[in-house]
Amino acid sequence: MRMVDVIEKKRNGGVLSKEEIHYFVEGYTEGTIPDYQASALMMAVYFRGMTAEETGTLTEAMVQSGDVIDLSSIHGHKVDKHSTGGVGDKISFITGPLVAAAGVPVAKMSGRGLGHTGGTIDKLESIAGFNVEMSKEAFTASVNEHKLAVAGQTGNLAPADKKLYSLRDVTATVDSIPLIAGSIMSKKLASGADSIVLDVKTGSGAFMKSLEDSRALAEEMVRIGDHVGRETLAVISDMNQPLGHEIGNANEIREAAAVLSGENIPDLRKLSLELAVHMTLQAGAYSSEEEARRDLEASLDDGRAFQAFRTFVQAQGGDVSMIDDLSLLPRADHEIAIPAEHAGWVQEIDAASVGTAAMYLGAGRATKDDEIDHGVGITLKKKIGDYVEAGETLAVLTAASAAHPDAEEKLRGAYTIGASRQDVPELIHDIIRA
Repeated sequence: MRMVDVIEKKRNGGVLSKEEIHYFVEGYTEGTIPDYQASALMMAVYFRGMTAEETGTLTEAMVQSGDVIDLSSIHGHKVDKHSTGGVGDKISFITGPLVAAAGVPVAKMSGRGLGHTGGTIDKLESIAGFNVEMSKEAFTASVNEHKLAVAGQTGNLAPADKKLYSLRDVTATVDSIPLIAGSIMSKKLASGADSIVLDVKTGSGAFMKSLEDSRALAEEMVRIGDHVGRETLAVISDMNQPLGHEIGNANEIREAAAVLSGENIPDLRKLSLELAVHMTLQAGAYSSEEEARRDLEASLDDGRAFQAFRTFVQAQGGDVSMIDDLSLLPRADHEIAIPAEHAGWVQEIDAASVGTAAMYLGAGRATKDDEIDHGVGITLKKKIGDYVEAGETLAVLTAASAAHPDAEEKLRGAYTIGASRQDVPELIHDIIRA
């Protein structure tokens, strides 16, 4: 078999065989297929696409290129949740404890962030002492005892995906639905959960800007899960404005803990419950969606979910006094208010611009070597549909210095204020099942 023949076949619109796809993935991972040939195939896929069978095979090959985590020593049906990314997305810190409080094990491998805010691990490290460097034995024991653990990604998970993603990033082939779907699902499948719920974002702050593209990506990922016999469901949720009011690492932990304590922050509560309902139903914890929703809502209100979060933090070495008293979480010294230039209704908040402003403050990383400042962030005082007077505060930046002109300008430009009231965007657009 020759790589040039595989490239030519896909360039001409052909369907690659299982053998051809495995030949490519294995050869590129081992280094026997050079970057320039892999780039040519990625561009051919970008223009010609892939069938569901091809995408499923590509994903399997990427999973098999490295380690596959064995979670069989964890009792019960293991569920995982993945978000395609967004601004102010602290949903994992709510759904994890919610699902664990229902007795369903959540064994989560997470990474650090590159972009507007830190990743799951960075945010959890806002809590003093929180440890994500766990041995396999400690990780397993913690999930078995407490039903929830989060560890940093270790080992050699889907190395083919890492190589291909780096290549796609510099060859303008990132936004190909089969390649995105294969990239996301290869890591999820290698992480060993029995079933997966996907939170696929759509809108200005999402990777997929249009609902049509978000739906296509969700359908592709659900098909892949079905292809390999892993129950997978996708919720398409809105990212035309940030989730909740807080953006930043400690900021987001603080807001998630508030929701777990029963505070009703509508979009966070609604989306967290929706995802937790499907996760617990996949595990067979409830007999119906109505029963699941009723008990999970009660868990937020009666303290069970918060207690599960507190136990999880303590089990991984975190200082629980910071959870009991949220004012102890890191907070930068300076507050900068962004006033409205004129009165009117908030019609739009460009989520991507808000995220960029947070990164300018130091909440995220422009390069992988950047240091995260856990105490900086943004608090949105007004969201879409709110009325604001001239001079009234739209948002507050919490910063390490008294002035931060780049972040201020970016955040000010994120808001569109007009004379007419704008309806709040629908939060949940669709549910995609196999």
